[in-house]
Amino acid sequence: MSEKDPKSEMVTQAGTLDSPAAGAPPAAGAQTQETDSKPVVIQTRALSKVYRDFWGRQKVRALKALDLEGCQGEVLGLLGPNGSGKTTTIKLLLGLLFPSEGEALIFGKSATDVSKNERIGYLPEESYLYRFLNAEETLDFYGRLFDMPAEVRQQRVDELIRLVGLDKARRRQLQEYSKGMTRRIGLAQALINDPDLILLDEPTSGLDPIGTREMKDMILRLKSEGKTVVMCSHLLADVQDVCDRIAILHQGELKELGRVDTLLTVADVTQIRARGLSPECQHEIRDCIARHQGELLEMDNPTTTLEELFLRIVRDSEARPGQRAKVEGQESIARIQG
Repeated sequence: MSEKDPKSEMVTQAGTLDSPAAGAPPAAGAQTQETDSKPVVIQTRALSKVYRDFWGRQKVRALKALDLEGCQGEVLGLLGPNGSGKTTTIKLLLGLLFPSEGEALIFGKSATDVSKNERIGYLPEESYLYRFLNAEETLDFYGRLFDMPAEVRQQRVDELIRLVGLDKARRRQLQEYSKGMTRRIGLAQALINDPDLILLDEPTSGLDPIGTREMKDMILRLKSEGKTVVMCSHLLADVQDVCDRIAILHQGELKELGRVDTLLTVADVTQIRARGLSPECQHEIRDCIARHQGELLEMDNPTTTLEELFLRIVRDSEARPGQRAKVEGQESIARIQG
């Protein structure tokens, strides 16, 4: 059989990595992030990764001094072009790679501490599962790796199969699954141990619009249960729909970090929404609305799209390498919606 052996992925997904002991306590004076009072689940300090060739010479610097925090009950999005360091960051958090400099902490422990893995779920970009097993057998197999009792394991398998919408295909072999169905069973596998931290790499890849909406609903449901979700995606609209905060990476550097609603707000533009206005009145401002007996429904700052923000930051990063991207409001445009 020419397919990749699932055991390479199983090591991470089942939490059986071999690694050094947990790291030291957080260093004093470390840079703080824009987080709330909830417990910090993931934290990186000056995290860097350099890939070297056979002779130890630097080949590529994939990550440069990343400072990042993720709190309990938060959905954090990692964005960036190909080669920006997103996958490297995920692998460092999982303990699959060792940092060249800095540290990564998960639940207050070093990312290389294997004891953390029983609380982590991971959906890779490509799920390498045993294609001759069906959905029930696949989830039962991974449940056994976590030493789950048979009764609990069966209950969890049934619950997850229904959750991801594979109830009618639970006894079909995975080799008969479409890509979208494979993503669904991959997510179920990542949740088999009821993890507190879920890492998702391109979770909506291969899903149709309905499946994409259901995947986003599941992510929001995990958030409502107090889970922490870190997701990488090239689909900016998906990130905008579900993420509380985003970190934009470019060439291994953190270019922007903040709440989605804050980053997308255009501060110097006022948007007025009103009801009952004539077409002529739509070109007027507040006094004109009152004069035409219109009803003022809302007055606030409109937002740009995540796609526009992302492209602007990447272009600015290419124009000014090594500097933090500048996020400025768009030109002043009066918007009145009737």
